[in-house]
Amino acid sequence: MKILVVGAGAIGGYYGARLIQAGADVTFLVRPKRAELLAAQGLRVHSPLGDFSGQVPTVTAAALTPIYDLILLSCKTYDLDAALQDIDPAVGPHTCILPFLNGLGVYDQLDSRYGKDRVIGGVSYIATMLDAQGEIRHLANTDVVIVGGRGEANSALAERFHALVAQSSGVRTLSANIEQALWNKWMMLAAGALMNCLMRGTIADILATQDGAGLMHQAIGECLAIARAEGHALAPDDVRKLEERLLDVNSQWAASMMRDIAQGAPRLESAAIVGDLITRAARHDIDVPLIRASYCHLQVYARRHGMAAS
Repeated sequence: MKILVVGAGAIGGYYGARLIQAGADVTFLVRPKRAELLAAQGLRVHSPLGDFSGQVPTVTAAALTPIYDLILLSCKTYDLDAALQDIDPAVGPHTCILPFLNGLGVYDQLDSRYGKDRVIGGVSYIATMLDAQGEIRHLANTDVVIVGGRGEANSALAERFHALVAQSSGVRTLSANIEQALWNKWMMLAAGALMNCLMRGTIADILATQDGAGLMHQAIGECLAIARAEGHALAPDDVRKLEERLLDVNSQWAASMMRDIAQGAPRLESAAIVGDLITRAARHDIDVPLIRASYCHLQVYARRHGMAAS
């Protein structure tokens, strides 16, 4: 299987390295500046699950040809439009796309552009960052990948990808219901992120306050109501796991979007993670005041930084 990984940043670089370690044929689509850095120092990943360092094949958008079986998308949602323009020359008649992006709106966009038969479902639970030296740092022991076909047409390729990635470190699952797995991830991330960003604190910081636990329960409840209305109610065991994570008084977890705010990042994934919840709630007449308050907060941040909420 020939795999094109779009970007060699925190997520793409990490999983591309893991796939190479598993013996996969991987090429990274990168900008010229990143290609120069990788040529000079190689791709470097620092992880509690094992490091990676070595030269890797790269290609720039201008040199792409339709020779790939699978394209792994790992960009931020606000870079998706540009990424799709870049990869179009690499999409052959049988190429499938596997996104590791936040939210569900990306699937609407990819399905419209390429057809649902060409888009595999993918979920990753991991915290990584690209440091000032261009090296990737895995920030915890957690590395979970869930993949699955979204129909008969791409199930076989999803199975082949899972067989490859399962040879790398971490928890690797082939899901028979990847659509629900995507909703489970989004609801956990959204409830946590909207609270992290609104309160500017970790889970532990929030729960240490007078009303933190009550507001976290409210955030979870608003998100779960949307999932139910959209036909993807979380199973009781998945609700329990979500609550265990977001109601852990010792948890120092915070969504990457909050870290982006702390660093004054020029763009955020607020529309994909939080804003889209409001759109879906509105079509079912669901009242989501806490989600709206958080998105207002994120839009104010965007306005002060001279950007649209991405």
